[in-house]
Amino acid sequence: MFGKRQQRPDNISAIITQPKAAAADGGAPPRASAPVQAVRAKADTSETYFDLKKAIVATLIEAIDISNLSELEPEQARREVASVTADILAARKTVLSAREQDDMVEDICNDVLGYGPLEPLLARDDIADIMVNGTKRIFIEVAGRVQETDIRFRDNAQLLNVCQRIVSQVGRRVDESSPICDARLLDGSRVNVIAPPLAIDGPTLTIRRFKKDKLTLDQLVNFGAITPEGAEILKIIGRVRCNVIVSGGTGSGKTTLLNCLTAFVDAHERIITCEDSAELQLQQPHVVRLETRPANIEGVGEITMRDLVRNCLRMRPERIIVGEVRGPEAFDLLQAMNTGHDGSMGTLHANSPREALSRMESMITMGGFSLPAKTIKEMAVASIDVIVQAARLRDGSRRITHITEVLGMEGEVPITQDIFVFDMIGEDADGRIIGTHRSTGIGKPAFWDKARYYGEETRLARALDASSGASG
Repeated sequence: MFGKRQQRPDNISAIITQPKAAAADGGAPPRASAPVQAVRAKADTSETYFDLKKAIVATLIEAIDISNLSELEPEQARREVASVTADILAARKTVLSAREQDDMVEDICNDVLGYGPLEPLLARDDIADIMVNGTKRIFIEVAGRVQETDIRFRDNAQLLNVCQRIVSQVGRRVDESSPICDARLLDGSRVNVIAPPLAIDGPTLTIRRFKKDKLTLDQLVNFGAITPEGAEILKIIGRVRCNVIVSGGTGSGKTTLLNCLTAFVDAHERIITCEDSAELQLQQPHVVRLETRPANIEGVGEITMRDLVRNCLRMRPERIIVGEVRGPEAFDLLQAMNTGHDGSMGTLHANSPREALSRMESMITMGGFSLPAKTIKEMAVASIDVIVQAARLRDGSRRITHITEVLGMEGEVPITQDIFVFDMIGEDADGRIIGTHRSTGIGKPAFWDKARYYGEETRLARALDASSGASG
């Protein structure tokens, strides 16, 4: 059943009475005294529950070779751990109901094979964010609302062990010497860890979830983020190789929107993505994914976003997509957009399209480029065709609030023109925002010639006309 497992003793109760080495998560050796007589349900966070679980895990480690579990299929490994755990519980003569035993077995399988108490949350597809503020306060965001859960970690050692397990999958580490780490889960979900001594109240873990099934523009229409006419305009923008910046605040859905836009890139184009943590889910066959790398323990070997963007210019890209622009790589992205890589895209944090242009200028200036402010602005307006603004409203809903063209300069001021906007009207009795998406009445946007070149001018004209009175 388990080829490379250590020989399981015939009498597991013999192991229980032997002195134990420290548990794998750094806990003290479990006591070999009389069995615990009562344990509450899985959600229980009492010392009784945790003491029993720690003792069982320590026994489990002696009964099987944990390192070889990775060679099994996930379900087979869980069955093996569950089987041995059930044997240990029986040998301890612990009084548990059937439900309590099932919960204990599931908890231990999660600790040994997964991400511990976080496993039930990671299994849900309706959770957008998981925020672990130390061992006792775990919050989730569901449908735009943040709520506290009853999930708890035993102690800081268990929480830090889960954090280390997550980041080690992408070749990174988190400890006192390297207390800040960005990583990702296997499904692409973004992870940030801050450990003590920087996090005063214990390790802090934030997970930005991504749905198993990638969202599409049509689904965003169903959610009310944009109207069908606005979605049609975005499809055309993605198709006709406009240079696009997706702007928005934290949690506004920038990456989701960028994924949606890339769905309309021609399947034969060579796309190169540059990200801090690889999370884009492009469906085209010709995609090269690049990811930054932090410095090693000696402080060397760092590969920055700017290194990636500059290098990908030598890789014959047709489109360059930067997951998030936050520093001097803004200069290189603008250079790429302005030198034949039409259709390139990126996201950045800003609260309006005009602020997005100011942020680009600030990032380039802070990157040490000794260029006049006017030159930087001219480069930005010459490179960027469209800014798509996303927002998370106060009711938790996410809306696309602007589709804005960048037209040029008037003196030293960039000129922008809204094509499509969201007008907030008020809120209903339940506190949900009521608003309207509408076209601003632009007859022919500046990218009309590109739309005509790709044969999309009729669709564009129809979408603009229809959206003049469309509501969200």
